[in-house]
Amino acid sequence: MRTILFLFLLTVPSLAQWRNVAYPLKGGWNAIYLYGDASHTTPDGLFASGDGLQIEEVWRWNPNPSQVQFTSDPFNPTPGTPEWSTWYRTPPGGVEGSLAALDGQAAYLVKCTGSSSNNYTVTIPQRILPPRASWVRNGANLLGFPVVASPSPTFSNYFDTFPAAIAAGSEIYRYAGGPLGAGNPLQLFDPTIEGLKRGQAYWFEAQVSGTFYAPLEVTASHPDGLAFGRTGSVITVRVRNRSNSAVTLTVSPESSDAPPVGTIAGPVPLTLIEFDPGTGGDVATQFAAAQAFAIGPQATLQLRFGLDRGAMTGASSEVYGSLLRFTETGLTGGPLMDLSLPVSAQVASLAGLWLGEVEVDGVQSLVPTSPGGSVARPFPLRFLMHVDDAGVARILSQVFVGPLAGSNDLGVTTSEVLLDASKLAAARRYSAVHLPPGRVIDGTGTVGLGGSLVATTDIGFNDPTNPFVHRFHPDHNNRDERDNTGLPEGRESYTIGREMSFTFASTPPAGVGSIGWGSTVLAGTYGESLTGVFRQGGSDSLTTGGSFLFRRINEIGTLTTP
Repeated sequence: MRTILFLFLLTVPSLAQWRNVAYPLKGGWNAIYLYGDASHTTPDGLFASGDGLQIEEVWRWNPNPSQVQFTSDPFNPTPGTPEWSTWYRTPPGGVEGSLAALDGQAAYLVKCTGSSSNNYTVTIPQRILPPRASWVRNGANLLGFPVVASPSPTFSNYFDTFPAAIAAGSEIYRYAGGPLGAGNPLQLFDPTIEGLKRGQAYWFEAQVSGTFYAPLEVTASHPDGLAFGRTGSVITVRVRNRSNSAVTLTVSPESSDAPPVGTIAGPVPLTLIEFDPGTGGDVATQFAAAQAFAIGPQATLQLRFGLDRGAMTGASSEVYGSLLRFTETGLTGGPLMDLSLPVSAQVASLAGLWLGEVEVDGVQSLVPTSPGGSVARPFPLRFLMHVDDAGVARILSQVFVGPLAGSNDLGVTTSEVLLDASKLAAARRYSAVHLPPGRVIDGTGTVGLGGSLVATTDIGFNDPTNPFVHRFHPDHNNRDERDNTGLPEGRESYTIGREMSFTFASTPPAGVGSIGWGSTVLAGTYGESLTGVFRQGGSDSLTTGGSFLFRRINEIGTLTTP
């Protein structure tokens, strides 16, 4: 029967990639850009101490796609319009503003007490988000960019691959503190000498739409960055060099700052996955320090990242988080770019149904003078293992996966009668024929990297699946010469005991890839002790051994039984 894998890849929100970003502000009006999300608390909470108490108002710019011409209107923010959301420390007229939280990858006007001669520094903890930008054609764009902090690159160098942003006739403005008026915001007239400041937001009139945010586009295959969740195994990061110059990209794993809410169990133990032409397979190496990569002009680099789940030893409720920082050299006037992608993962929940293949390649022989040990060819055994939501593992001889009776939910059951009879065509049956039918064998131990599981069962001397029993053979039918039933154990057949052990490897064994390791793939060493397989019975035992590979085929943590 063809095996159909039900893979439900679950991810958790990225909650653990924090940076405490300091913003220099002046008295009066300023414009800042948040690279991350600060919605963990209200503006009242963000600005409740230190220089934050000098902030009187915050205005978030909501780009208006219907705006067809750049005017001076955005310089005089008007409350109650869709383009602006507002927060006031002291609401005018007692009317509260509409800005309840500071979202990420967005621009804000900030009004502080005092004049432009007053200088403040306000630190905003924020959960870093993947970079993005959306330019409105012929409209008002209030944007910030992931530029290096020092020295500040010029506008002309940074926008060399997107010249429409600073083309002749375009207008660029920045806020310099003080009241709104002729001197605030200031128009920038020479992009070849004006510096583009990190953390600041600027008004642009662009004659083109686009998504430009940096001369190198950095995009992850997951919309939330490197968000592995509980079961993710590989995320690809695509880096496109928009320029006509060869660049050197430096990628650095970095720890998160302490989160303002919740806790972080530690940084995500990343690996870099590369193809090895010698073996024809993937090889994963630890990615614990900065590495440099060359990217040609107008070329694209793809980096595949995994994680070492064996190094994530916390509880399943704990979140691991860190950052992946991207910088470059080789561009005119560079380095220009300094951006980060969030990285997050949770300890894998191993609940669900697992399909395993065992290769028995060692047998201990008790026959005198027998060399024992190795075998000419490994013997395959299939195993079915279910792990429930509490971590309890059971070895099954037969299982059905399909819609359950009286429910629209997909379920895992040991009995076909518990399936929806009208949807049996959508169900699948899996069997381990070396175990007696209907067996549900409770295991002892722990399933997971570095753990071990032992499952014990027996096959009664009169069980029809006992290999000593043969219905039509007079020496193995448990009947005497007069065809009477009820012969005791040991006369014609013996009870067989099986103790099966699975020792889970902490790292992928040879021949097992890193993709899915520790979450959807487990492997290790198999051992089994059999008793009662000798004609004389007694306590003699036979041991076998080999290797196993389990793959999870679904994540349903409930085993439905009759």
